[in-house]
Amino acid sequence: MKRKICVVTGTRAEYGLLYYLMKEIQADSDLELQVVVTGMHLSTEFGLTYKQIEEDGFSIDEKIEMLLSGDTPTAIVKSMGIGIIGFADALSRLKPDILVLLGDRFEILCAAQTALIMRIPVTHISGGEITEGAIDESIRHAVTKLSHIHFPANDEYVNRVIQLGEQPKHVFNFGDLGVENIRRMDFLSLGELNEFYGKLINKVFLITFHPSTLETQTAEQQISNLLSALDYFQDYQVIFTKSNADAGGRRVNQLIDDYMLANPDRVKVYFSLGQFRYLSTLKYSSVVIGNSSSGIVEAPVLKIPTVNIGDRQKGRAKANSIIDCQPNVEDIIAAIQKALSENFKKSLDKIKLRYDGVSTSKDIKEVLKKIDLEEIIKKNFFDIL
Repeated sequence: MKRKICVVTGTRAEYGLLYYLMKEIQADSDLELQVVVTGMHLSTEFGLTYKQIEEDGFSIDEKIEMLLSGDTPTAIVKSMGIGIIGFADALSRLKPDILVLLGDRFEILCAAQTALIMRIPVTHISGGEITEGAIDESIRHAVTKLSHIHFPANDEYVNRVIQLGEQPKHVFNFGDLGVENIRRMDFLSLGELNEFYGKLINKVFLITFHPSTLETQTAEQQISNLLSALDYFQDYQVIFTKSNADAGGRRVNQLIDDYMLANPDRVKVYFSLGQFRYLSTLKYSSVVIGNSSSGIVEAPVLKIPTVNIGDRQKGRAKANSIIDCQPNVEDIIAAIQKALSENFKKSLDKIKLRYDGVSTSKDIKEVLKKIDLEEIIKKNFFDIL
């Protein structure tokens, strides 16, 4: 009997990271891939990105609607309640042998809670990381404690997962899925990108900015400061990918749209570029700007400088290509100027990567295929003496 591996995805970025792992599972004759789609994938407002999953050749086994139209903390909590109900029904029907979760979003916490009660072993990818400026930090560590198999991205994160009491024999470091994507990718050419964007891609800022849910300054204040800073660089084209469905995300997206309308010749905005087009655009960008993990993990591999705004990624291991700055206009301008300087660009020839990955998807798949499920379901706390 085939072992059923159920992969859950709720966002465009998360799906992009899971793509090759899903392909590995799908191609293995001893495994059955199940796909559960939820969150922003099913929202018209966020681009109905589940369609990309189907276009990539995956069958979606369950769609779990959970997002309310509001993005206040109250609305997010209510969405989580709806999500747990949806996951209970979906997992009851699918009866997976292993549930695969990635990251630190509230949709993932809903799935992990449900699987715990239903005695379904949980695999967690990208545990052990620190992001002190967002509630994602606590969600990630909570999912670690609800999980049975762990695939952190580097040795530092391995140690942190074990520090949380997880058994070392169930913690595996095969590298980062995002870096593996870059290692395997046949990028779009500059000509193909020009055709997509409808104009010459030359001097480009690629920007993804999400609400930083634990910072004092509001997301609206921070994105407003970023937009004001961008006015200082009129010679650069600006490509935005929109914010996630976090508290305050809709207001961020509204202000980005307003900025595009005021600057139609140099600003383009997308709900999702897809992993392939996004990373190809990143490759040809002058600077990656915002507070997304892609600026921390993927951009250094391509030797592209990152301006990381605020505390959303505070605590994450960072390469020397990343410039941290405060979310005010003057600091953002200074950080972008530094990233564009010849001296800083020369320094990128000697980047010390904090994340890597070559055969990450295949290695994870092999563990999921062979691990003893009866042995892992009853967890024992590991004490570091």
